[in-house]
Amino acid sequence: MFFIHMLLLLTVIFVGIRHGGVAFGLLGGLGVSILAFVFGIAPGNPPINVMLIILAVVAASATLEATGGLKLLVRYAEKLLRKHPNQIVFLGPLCTYSLTVLVGTGHSVYPLLPVIYDVAYKKGIRPERPLAIATVASQMGITASPIAAAAAVVIACSMENNLDISLIDVLLVTIPSTLIGVLVASAWSLNRGKDLDKDPEFQARLQDEDFRNSLIDTESDSTDTAKNDSTAKKGLSIFLLGILSVIALAMFGDKLLPEGVKMSVAIQFMMLSVGAIILLATKIDPKKIVHSNVFIAGMTAVIIIFGIAWLSDTIIGHHKSYLIESVSDIVHAHPWSFAIAMFTASVFLKSQAATLTIMLPLGFSLGIPAPVLIGVLPACYAYFFFPFYPSDLAAISFDRTGTTHIGKYIVNHSFIMPGFIGVITATVVGYAISMMIN
Repeated sequence: MFFIHMLLLLTVIFVGIRHGGVAFGLLGGLGVSILAFVFGIAPGNPPINVMLIILAVVAASATLEATGGLKLLVRYAEKLLRKHPNQIVFLGPLCTYSLTVLVGTGHSVYPLLPVIYDVAYKKGIRPERPLAIATVASQMGITASPIAAAAAVVIACSMENNLDISLIDVLLVTIPSTLIGVLVASAWSLNRGKDLDKDPEFQARLQDEDFRNSLIDTESDSTDTAKNDSTAKKGLSIFLLGILSVIALAMFGDKLLPEGVKMSVAIQFMMLSVGAIILLATKIDPKKIVHSNVFIAGMTAVIIIFGIAWLSDTIIGHHKSYLIESVSDIVHAHPWSFAIAMFTASVFLKSQAATLTIMLPLGFSLGIPAPVLIGVLPACYAYFFFPFYPSDLAAISFDRTGTTHIGKYIVNHSFIMPGFIGVITATVVGYAISMMIN
C-alpha cells in the first residue's frame, strides 16, 4: 500500500507541474480526500505553524513593497552594478542573493534582471554569464534569509520534534555556505560560452536588422517608478530594523521573550508588527499591499504548502514504521545521503519551503542528527534542474542576445551547471561547517 500511496503523491506532483502555481496545493487537498474516503486513512496534520509564519512575513514584505521600499533596494543595487560593470558576473548574483536574504523571497529578482543584462551587454560581456547564476543565486539566498519560509519550516519542525534548534544555529551554517556556493558558481561562470564578438551564432543573428534594433533599446525602466523616496526610505528603514529585531530575539530570546513564548510564535507577531508600523508610519493604501507581487507569490506558496505538505504528512505518518525500518540502516551509515533525497524532492516540488516541510519530519523520524539536517539545508533547492521556474524564464526573456537559453534536450540549459555547482558547493560547505560547530 505504501507504493500505491506514493504513486498518488507522484501523480499529484506531476499534474501540479503541468498546471503550476496553486494547483499543487489544490491537488494535494484532493489527494488527502482520496486517502481518507478511498483508503480509510486518517488525515495527517497540515503545517499550521509554518503557514502562519509565512503569512506574517509575507504581510510585512508586501507592505514594504507597497511603500516602494523594494524598488528602492533595487535602485541601490543598480547603482552598484552600473558603477562596476566589469564585475557584473560577481556583483549581479551577489545583489540578487542579498535581496532575497533581506526580503525573504526570490521573487525580488525580477527588477534586477534587465539591469544585469543591460550592464553586461553594454560592456561586451556574454549576458548568459551573469544572468544564469543571478537567478540561481536569488533562490540560494532563501535558506540564508532569517525571514524566509524555509527558516520558518526549520524552526517549526524543530519545535514540534522537541529539538532546540534556533534561527541563529541555522543562519550560522546557511549564510556562509550559500554565499560560498554563489561565489564558486560565479567564478565558474566567468568564462562560460564564447564572447559575443566571437560567437558565430550571435554574429550571424546580427546580420538581421530587426535583431540589431532589438538590442539597442536596452535601458531598464524597472527602477524609475519609485516616485516617493521619502515613503520608500521610511518603509525600508522600519523593515530592516524589524529584521534586526527578529535576529536579536533569536539570539537573546530567553532574556527578551516572556516565559512560555516560543520563537516561532514570536516571529509571527513581530513580523505582523513590522507591517503595522510601516503602514502607520507611511500611511500607504492597504489595498496596495494585497495587490503586490510579494503578496501574490506568498499566498501562492501558502496554498502549495498547505495541500502538498498535508498529503505527504498523511502518507509518511501512516507508513512511518515501514519507512524507518526500510531506510534507517542506510541513513544511519551515511546520514549525508539525506541531502540527495531532499535534492530529488525539490526537483519536482519547486518550493524550498514545501520540500523542507515534507522532508524534515521524515529526517527527524529517521533519527538523523540535527547538525546533519542543518548542514544539508542548501540541498532543498533543485528546481533549477528543469528551466521552467518563473525567474529562469524571465532571465531568458530579458536576454535579447539569446545566449541565456533552453537547449534542444530541455535539461541542457543555461542554469543547470551554475545550479549544480552552487548547490553542491553550498551543501558540502554547510555540512562541514555544521559538523565543526556542533
